[in-house]
Amino acid sequence: MRARELAIAVAIGAFGLGACQGRADDGAFGARVRAYLLAHPEVIQEAAQRLQVKMAVDDAAAQRRALTNLPAHRAALERDARDFVANPAGPITVTEFYDYRCPHCENAAPRVIALIKANPDVRFVFKEMPIFGPTSEHAARAAIAVKKANGDYLRFYQTLMATKALDDGAIDRIARAEGARSAGLAPNRSADAQIADVTALFNALALDGTPTFIVGDEIIPGEDMDAVSAAIARLRAGASTRRG
Repeated sequence: MRARELAIAVAIGAFGLGACQGRADDGAFGARVRAYLLAHPEVIQEAAQRLQVKMAVDDAAAQRRALTNLPAHRAALERDARDFVANPAGPITVTEFYDYRCPHCENAAPRVIALIKANPDVRFVFKEMPIFGPTSEHAARAAIAVKKANGDYLRFYQTLMATKALDDGAIDRIARAEGARSAGLAPNRSADAQIADVTALFNALALDGTPTFIVGDEIIPGEDMDAVSAAIARLRAGASTRRG
């Protein structure tokens, strides 16, 4: 989920309230602004449109920064031995940054699993990127514990993504059922270091939210699995052309 989804609402709410006014006149000024906006709703629409354009420009700039940074971080992105990797022998690599409590990650998860099962040539790297606080961090730590115990990571991923209102108790029960040891579920240096390293990588790549997929040199934000599949197809076509 992107951190800026409320930006338009915040901007509209603040519209016109930045002018310098004396304290005694604040209430009257606010009432005049409100009355004007109610009488001229097109002003709100124009402000929202301008903000959308600015956000699109900012997104494009962030995308360029991320693409520029990709080559320097390729090994950390695709070859960190601590990450769980599905289809490890696949010649095409897809990396996902995700949070177990992110609604968009939850929406994408069934298609992620379907993609992995239907495409054995796709090497899929899972990056634990908790952005929603302590419960998300606990879920990431539990996933790491399942992986370390050689448990069923994919089933853990599926179950957690399908479980509503996650809490630490539910996370622990699911993790233990998939092979995690209790010691790995508590805060520990190894898991915390891994999560910190993924967070540092996420920031170094100037990424902006979860889920984010990276396929070759393409960065795909959000739950657009059609775009992920299209990027995979382009990589396949490029490899086929080179072989030919």
